[in-house]
Amino acid sequence: MRRSLPTAEEALRILTSKRTRPQRRPPPPAGRALNKTIKELDARFGQGPGALAARWREIVGAEVAKRTEPVKLVRGRNGAPSSLEIRVAGPSAAVIQHQAHDILARVNLFLGAEAVQKLRIVQGPLRPAQQTAHPQPRKRAAPLDAAKEAELARGLAEAPDGPLKDALTRLGRAVLRRQD
Repeated sequence: MRRSLPTAEEALRILTSKRTRPQRRPPPPAGRALNKTIKELDARFGQGPGALAARWREIVGAEVAKRTEPVKLVRGRNGAPSSLEIRVAGPSAAVIQHQAHDILARVNLFLGAEAVQKLRIVQGPLRPAQQTAHPQPRKRAAPLDAAKEAELARGLAEAPDGPLKDALTRLGRAVLRRQD
């Protein structure tokens, strides 16, 4: 026996009365879901390139640290070896190339066994000494003599008290110090 198809009105009634399930979404990739947690754990427990840069002088020694600085630590994917990129000042690259084995041994002692297998040397200028981990302390400027301080106070006597007068006083002292 053949079954007849429903009419348009019957089909509409059937479809409105039936509840359909929403389409199932696949879960997000595990890497994306765990990325935040892994970064937090690495920041807490890992010895990354930031820790390496902060203690570079202790790790490789004073002579090598004068000529080099760590740039980045590249972790290998799928079992590939990790590599450390260091910047070397000019002609010192040949000397550093000969010391690469010792540098890798010291870095692995700091980061953990077999943390870095390759050393990539890039020639270029090093950062200035002010930007390194130990900045030089600023020297305190010498105070003005009493005559110049009194002259500055007379010049600012009519200015209302407040932050503007304080700023003008500091500016005046700086300008008068430079004139000496």
